[in-house]
Amino acid sequence: MAAAAVGLSMALISIAKLLLFVTAIFSFVKLQKPVLGRATVNTSYAPLFILGLLLILSASLLWTKSPLDEALNSLGKYGKLLIIAILVVMIRTRREAIYAVVSFLAFQILLMLGSWTLFFGIALPWATSNIATTQYSVFSSYLDQGIMGAVTAAVLWHLRGMAPTKTIKAFLVIMAAAAMANVLFVLQGRSGHVVAVALLSLAIMWELPKKLRPLVLVLPFVLVGVLYLTSDRVSNRLDMVVSEVRSFQTAETLTTSSGIRLTLWIRAVQMIAARPLAGYGPGNWNTQYNNDQLLKNPAQPVVTKNFNVHQEYLQWGVQLGLPGIGLFLGLMAVIFRDAVRMAPAESRATFSVLAAFAICCLFNSALYDAYIGDFFCVAFGLLLALGLDRSKGSKMVSASSPEAIQTAR
Repeated sequence: MAAAAVGLSMALISIAKLLLFVTAIFSFVKLQKPVLGRATVNTSYAPLFILGLLLILSASLLWTKSPLDEALNSLGKYGKLLIIAILVVMIRTRREAIYAVVSFLAFQILLMLGSWTLFFGIALPWATSNIATTQYSVFSSYLDQGIMGAVTAAVLWHLRGMAPTKTIKAFLVIMAAAAMANVLFVLQGRSGHVVAVALLSLAIMWELPKKLRPLVLVLPFVLVGVLYLTSDRVSNRLDMVVSEVRSFQTAETLTTSSGIRLTLWIRAVQMIAARPLAGYGPGNWNTQYNNDQLLKNPAQPVVTKNFNVHQEYLQWGVQLGLPGIGLFLGLMAVIFRDAVRMAPAESRATFSVLAAFAICCLFNSALYDAYIGDFFCVAFGLLLALGLDRSKGSKMVSASSPEAIQTAR
């Protein structure tokens, strides 16, 4: 349910997440043989690293100066990291992992097909938001759906070898192409476009002979040029970025998306420079930003408690200083380390999700934000559970091997 719900309504995601946490607590407390024995820490460092990360973040409550409710609210947003640990530990076999991944991808495909349906002018009873008919996102914003669509396309492509028949494999390839086309020609999220170009470049690189793989350095620029000429969505949004940045440089226009982000990033860098070793603790970004803006302009509206830096790396730097940025990079390094040890198909799928996550965090607080953060945590947890070997001393099994196909059946 947790795998299927991510990407749907926030209410369903919250219910599924709650049930997942309750199930995990019950399992760890009641089972005579803990499930941790089936997926040992020797297989993945991710669960223990995540627990340590959350403990350090919790300890920073000791020096935060923000109101307690804001600090706890900010800290709670990172509790979704436990989804990764729970899925890695509680999915005990490859068969269970395949069921969960299929559920995840099936509902992402339905979400993508829903966006295409809206694009062709067909109303969906469950797409009730005001932007559904104009921006073609079913449950979330076009920003979230664009990122999810690009990631879904990459995972479908790389895991196509798991299909038990040629017909199903062809279906996965078609759905991957439809998802990528949806991102590039229907949705208007700039983050989704950047992620799509990056994941397309990686996919093409892995299909090339090793001698030609260095071409990946120029491939993104070629793809951007082609898309600029063929996709109105990409060209319009790229032109808008250039216009917004120029406007900010000349007149410090703060009302545009790019202008707001640049303002927040500059302020975040100043805050990190002021307290580089310990940061300000969770929730203190709002307090410090409001104080700074009110000193400049007493009429400045106070930002809400869910306001963030719109850049995950800087968000961690504000909260925990430079060590916080290091810890966040460490989280991605742990996932990278696990992905290196997987079979090629699962490894490439995991690398693609990790690349998408790293890129999204440059422009958004992708982990701090509820919707897209839940998506990435579920995707990481499922792919780690699918790709990591669980039997002591056994070899990795490729997704396209006869053994994996038999398991899928």
